[in-house]
Amino acid sequence: MAAAQPKYPAGATARRLARGCWSALWDYETPKVIVVRNRRLGVLYRAVQLLILLYFVWYVFIVQKSYQESETGPESSIITKVKGITTSEHKVWDVEEYVKPPEGGSVFSIITRVEATHSQTQGTCPESIRVHNATCLSDADCVAGELDMLGNGLRTGRCVPYYQGPSKTCEVFGWCPVEDGASVSQFLGTMAPNFTILIKNSIHYPKFHFSKGNIADRTDGYLKRCTFHEASDLYCPIFKLGFIVEKAGESFTELAHKGGVIGVIINWDCDLDLPASECNPKYSFRRLDPKHVPASSGYNFRFAKYYKINGTTTRTLIKAYGIRIDVIVHGQAGKFSLIPTIINLATALTSVGVVRNPLWGPSGCGGSTRPLHTGLCWPQGSFLCDWILLTFMNKNKVYSHKKFDKTRPGGARESPARDLHVDVGTSVAEHLHETGHHRIPVQGLGARSGPRLVPHPGIQPLTPPPQLVPTGLLTSHHLSQPPGTQAS
Repeated sequence: MAAAQPKYPAGATARRLARGCWSALWDYETPKVIVVRNRRLGVLYRAVQLLILLYFVWYVFIVQKSYQESETGPESSIITKVKGITTSEHKVWDVEEYVKPPEGGSVFSIITRVEATHSQTQGTCPESIRVHNATCLSDADCVAGELDMLGNGLRTGRCVPYYQGPSKTCEVFGWCPVEDGASVSQFLGTMAPNFTILIKNSIHYPKFHFSKGNIADRTDGYLKRCTFHEASDLYCPIFKLGFIVEKAGESFTELAHKGGVIGVIINWDCDLDLPASECNPKYSFRRLDPKHVPASSGYNFRFAKYYKINGTTTRTLIKAYGIRIDVIVHGQAGKFSLIPTIINLATALTSVGVVRNPLWGPSGCGGSTRPLHTGLCWPQGSFLCDWILLTFMNKNKVYSHKKFDKTRPGGARESPARDLHVDVGTSVAEHLHETGHHRIPVQGLGARSGPRLVPHPGIQPLTPPPQLVPTGLLTSHHLSQPPGTQAS
């Protein structure tokens, strides 16, 4: 008659799981080193190590200089000054007229073309034909008192002839005549490429208490006769406008007619482990506005000059096209510091995987029996090779059993095939729980004959449950008896 299946009390499984987790919390794991004499795996192993080592030595430490403490974005001061004169039709222009604003900051505009509407006064005149819904056929098409935000004044309700041609537009009250009706274009770009621009810049890195400027410390009138040259006159920051536009890769004539924005970028990248003379500015130039987008390309702005004629306020409206200069300063300074050096060195050694070896014996480098005074062998970056070894190699199961061992508190070694043997010094109940079996007496051997393993309800064992008997009663009969039979 089959033995009745025992029933575990409620909550027993959870308690056993908790006890197992609590016990595993206090386990200690230590690596076990196995030497695998496989040339292909060894070549891959050393190649991975070499790549990691080159990455840290060349890129991290040499290129990125990760041994330094760094500071980005220096405190900066910029002063600019433009000099030069030019001419247009019947007029000479000096710097006070074509530079806006005149304060000499980091952003300024040099006017190269203007469209001037002279003698504007407050009165009535035809609206610009470019304004939406400004054209008309009769007074009924114009609404008195209507104010168009994109127009030039307040509509009077009358439909009047335009400045030229047969068209008619609604009459407005405002500054008349309107810009499109009476503007005159003047080009100032004839001499503009020879304008000189002084860009005086000084920077300060507060973390390192380091300051420097881009002008040579000379008192012999050097700035009055020099212009910038990257090799011979680096500390003469006087640039010709034509030179800036050329370095930005633009056509001066086209830029002067339509306008545009040019960036002058000053870069201060300083290695403060070197002398201060090695910290030099680097200049670059490029166009900042999107010239290939018709809707937003070019640069222009408007301003007016006011005066009185016979007591009447009059103005000249100027739509100016020009080259806007934006001076941008950025940089980074670095200086040796022990903390980032230690952090990055530790990261490098961890990535390569340095393994400490015994000082004596064949477990050292190359199996040598001489002492290893440093205690360090070649770096062991072994994660990838271990994965290949334990997954794809022909004898991966053998390597796995050799690599992973468990020892008991007394120092005895657990068998890898733990489901085929139970150490009599350990708790049988714990082993049965771990392997998914419970025990019943083996018939024919009495009370001392030991337990027989039977699968636990709901747990599928991986192998047929063997019979377990005390070590003293273990005979060749028991070892050769097929699973599932009873001892005689």
